[in-house]
Amino acid sequence: MVIYYLKCMNSYDTAEQAALFLKDKMGALPSRAIITGTGSSSLLEGMEIKHEIPSSVLPHMTDATYLKGSWILASLNGVDVLVLNGRLHYYEGFSMEQVTFAVRVMSRIGIEELVMTNASGGLNPDYEAGELVLIRDHINLLPEHPLRGDNDDRFGLRFPDMSNAYDAGLRDQLQASAQKTMGKTLNEAVYVGLQGPSLETPAEYKMLHIIGGDLVGMSTVPEVIVANHCGIRTAVISIVTNVCYPPEVITETTLEAVVALAERVSRDHLGPMVRAWVSNGSEV
Repeated sequence: MVIYYLKCMNSYDTAEQAALFLKDKMGALPSRAIITGTGSSSLLEGMEIKHEIPSSVLPHMTDATYLKGSWILASLNGVDVLVLNGRLHYYEGFSMEQVTFAVRVMSRIGIEELVMTNASGGLNPDYEAGELVLIRDHINLLPEHPLRGDNDDRFGLRFPDMSNAYDAGLRDQLQASAQKTMGKTLNEAVYVGLQGPSLETPAEYKMLHIIGGDLVGMSTVPEVIVANHCGIRTAVISIVTNVCYPPEVITETTLEAVVALAERVSRDHLGPMVRAWVSNGSEV
């Protein structure tokens, strides 16, 4: 296993080394990228896989304990996209530097637009299990901030603005793709990020609803913050895998049920939508 040295090495230099490694192995890389979440790997169906490299092979990177990662150069209708299939989570015991390192690598590759997917619990009583939702904002309740510590101005500003963290223009692109593939636009939501790995209690779900959350999950927020720090336009599509509010509708949730639903929605709806975005609206 390759061990991270981000605490004792300059993270800009380590990100540059990993980016150069990918460029050497894959050649010219596109300006668009995707990070897949739980149950979303099927969105690659129908794409040509040009190159695939395990995350553990890259300098200064390692695999997650839950979603094993790989970097994929894929193509659809002549349009290339870089896909990180799988991500690290804070609850796995990784530092915020480790969780967000892949986004730093993308910034050194030259990624300009990043679409991420995740699975979430629904705090909005109007949402249904299996629904796709675009995230428009977040509430960060994670115990550590990914930009804490010395700032490297080569990545971005010390105090980056977060007023358009979920890029409005990129959300418009994805809404057009949803309209094309699903015949409707998606709800747009506020996502609450917690560390996990336990699911929330009914009282916690109620609190998160009261403070303005529509969705809750255990990922995404650190990567979005770092992407904005690096100047990467970012959007996130979430699969509502279980309904968490109001309290009387909560049922016991298992990982197996969450994954099964996410895989079905990814295959039937999320995949076609993302592929439409990749191919700039051409037939998928």
